[in-house]
Amino acid sequence: MKKLAITMGDPGGVGPEIIVRALGSPEVRERCEPIVVGDRRVIREAAEVLGMKVDISVIDSPAHSRPSPSVIEIIEAGEPTAFDKNLPSAEGGRASAAYIGRAVELALDKAVDGVVTAPVSKEALKMAGIKWPGHTEMLAELTAARDFAMMLAGGPLRVILVTIHTSLSSVPKMITREAVLRTIRLAKRACDMLGIDRPKIGVAGLNPHAGEAGMFGDEEIAEIIPAVEEANREGIPASGPFPPDTVFHKAFHGAFDIIVCMYHDQGLIPLKMIAFETGVNVTVGLPIIRTSPDHGTAYDIAWKGAADPTSMIQAIRLAAGLRL
Repeated sequence: MKKLAITMGDPGGVGPEIIVRALGSPEVRERCEPIVVGDRRVIREAAEVLGMKVDISVIDSPAHSRPSPSVIEIIEAGEPTAFDKNLPSAEGGRASAAYIGRAVELALDKAVDGVVTAPVSKEALKMAGIKWPGHTEMLAELTAARDFAMMLAGGPLRVILVTIHTSLSSVPKMITREAVLRTIRLAKRACDMLGIDRPKIGVAGLNPHAGEAGMFGDEEIAEIIPAVEEANREGIPASGPFPPDTVFHKAFHGAFDIIVCMYHDQGLIPLKMIAFETGVNVTVGLPIIRTSPDHGTAYDIAWKGAADPTSMIQAIRLAAGLRL
């Protein structure tokens, strides 16, 4: 059974609550040995807010883990400090970055089999002077990954993104043959991780109607089609580009196992429309397994006992089933 490091995320957000709820789920305990990387005081307080009685065991190494369904094991990271509930803070940003750093160390050392990250706040990271804008970029640098991408999975859809956190006005110039080809290769790698032996990879266009033969933009002709053709020459079964307004419908009904999307909202809007509560984020291209819930810190409902753990449970389940 896989050992998974679960980072606590921003302590002011819903991370501590969804972790406590998720680790109380039999389906999680049946699939993995979870070890929280965080702060015992915060997890204890989250359990009190939820009205759940849990035993907490602080360990210094996964080698000392003694898994039990009634015990939450914690490896502490960062300095214990006060933090603000329900809003971003420098303290929360520093703490969440420390949890991620320790979990990555454990994964790179093969002490755990994967990492599941609870939500962090980009604003809190910035307030703390952390240079990375979010998990994906942080994990890539900490693991020295050069080619990586964000994949989201929910319901029958899987999407992987050529560009991630950038302005919409910046996207067209970032859609290059090399960037699209790299993402197609990572889509194939994602399918390998999922155990899909003969994947069907669809590629979305950037422009309406996938450019309509150059009438609405030439990115498809100049960059995307050459990338698809090169992928085919490499033996990767990719096809497209397809009009973005129809390709997700095709994937929903089984025509594709994964869609290569040109920008963040192109892929995330349809996925969150059908799987808002169950979506999972996977960073593909790392030397470690990493998943996370597909939602943010939800400061507005944090520390009220109202957070839904479904996406965290799904993230843990997926991490337990992935292979590198």
